[in-house]
Amino acid sequence: MRKQKSAAKSALIIMGILSGFLLIALLVCYLCTASYYAEHFFPGTVLNGVSVGKMTVEEAEDKVAQEVADYIFSIETRDGEKYQIIGPDIDYAYVPGTEIHDILEMQDQYQWISKRKGKKETDLEVTAAFNTHRLDQAIAELPCFQSDYIQKPKDAYLRETETGYELVEAEEGNQIRLGDVQKLAREAVDMGEEKLVLTDDVYEEPKVKSDDKKLKKALKNINSYLHTTIEYDVGEHGEVLEAARIKDWLTIGSDYSVTLDESKVTSYVQYLASKYNTYGDVRVFKTSLGDKVKIGGGDYGWVIDKEKEKQQLLSEIRSGKTIQREPVFNQTAEVKSETYDIGNTYVEVDYTNQHMYFYENGKLKLETDVVTGNVSRNNGSPDGVFKIVYKERDATLVGENYASDVKYFMVFAYNVGFHDASWRNEFGQEIYKDSGSHGCINMPSELAEKLYQILPTGTPVIAYYREPVELTAENAKISNAYSYVNKENEQP
Repeated sequence: MRKQKSAAKSALIIMGILSGFLLIALLVCYLCTASYYAEHFFPGTVLNGVSVGKMTVEEAEDKVAQEVADYIFSIETRDGEKYQIIGPDIDYAYVPGTEIHDILEMQDQYQWISKRKGKKETDLEVTAAFNTHRLDQAIAELPCFQSDYIQKPKDAYLRETETGYELVEAEEGNQIRLGDVQKLAREAVDMGEEKLVLTDDVYEEPKVKSDDKKLKKALKNINSYLHTTIEYDVGEHGEVLEAARIKDWLTIGSDYSVTLDESKVTSYVQYLASKYNTYGDVRVFKTSLGDKVKIGGGDYGWVIDKEKEKQQLLSEIRSGKTIQREPVFNQTAEVKSETYDIGNTYVEVDYTNQHMYFYENGKLKLETDVVTGNVSRNNGSPDGVFKIVYKERDATLVGENYASDVKYFMVFAYNVGFHDASWRNEFGQEIYKDSGSHGCINMPSELAEKLYQILPTGTPVIAYYREPVELTAENAKISNAYSYVNKENEQP
């Protein structure tokens, strides 16, 4: 019985000794492992994405340095093109500091049991060095900085077309300022950044953009001219002043100012006058006898008031509207025509045959023999195309050596007109050559009265000779007679 108790007691002692040794062994193991993690990182430790578990500071620094050496810097352009610069090309290298050592120092090695599992990531500021000159050079050699790649920006401008001007949009191009990119890249690499996205700030821009206020104002001013159309009711077919002609009158300054060349406006008005003025023009006239004569001179016809027309045109030309009107006339005729503006209501005087006719709307209303100016005494009646200027009852015609009372006086030239001649018994034939009037057209009294009643003021008068004559009287000169001859200008 005692032996059994003694054996049991001994077993307990042995077990206690063994437990003590086990505890000591475990403590020693724990302390040894803790001592290990005093110089090594816990498993799962990650520094800036680099796994350094169970590494010493030196080993961790070597691995971080290796990762830093594999550094790649990317540059992305506005157009989405990407370029890469690798670390060795710019001597990019890790510069050891105390940061990794400091992290290990902050590690509690006695917590190795609880920290042996799981990932422990830490971001630390790693110092790296690089060759700025080689970085600048590497950037300068990128394709986006080569001459065959660069498209310089283009300014917006106004381009002349067949019908006017149009705005040509500015082009941004792709020209990047090298110095700006090099500066930004140095800053980014120095901060350890891996990507630089280029923005509009580093690109050359057009000096004149499509929304430039001066450019838009100039185009608006131009359009105010070129949207204007003047439709002239003139001549047989009219005349249209369109943008294509107005365009040639504009000058666009370097500052996009728009000026109108008034001298060209003056020339255009002169063109209108030259084309459509019929005052004094030679016309082909079909006589009552059926033949044709050419007769010019006189004061009948269309006459454009050039100064007033110019001023009105200048005021309308930038309106941007379509305007329909006549030119500004200071004298008009019966028919809008450049060739024959007389119409079919007129008085015809055939001086050679001493006969006159009055047509109204193409129908003969009155005709009679007459006696006209005495050609032998240089009092030949003025020939040409005239109009009835005014009519007067009971007039006294006064000359240098005569005074004649008439009842009906219808004036068409300077002091020359149709009137009754009660002192004459005969008309027609060749009386005018020796016993003609002082220039007026003498008519039988009853027919003068009838003509006076039916002849409107403004009616055209076509008076002509069938044979050449020379008129030298003052009334022929002032009346712009077709056959007027200035004897004073003739050579002796």
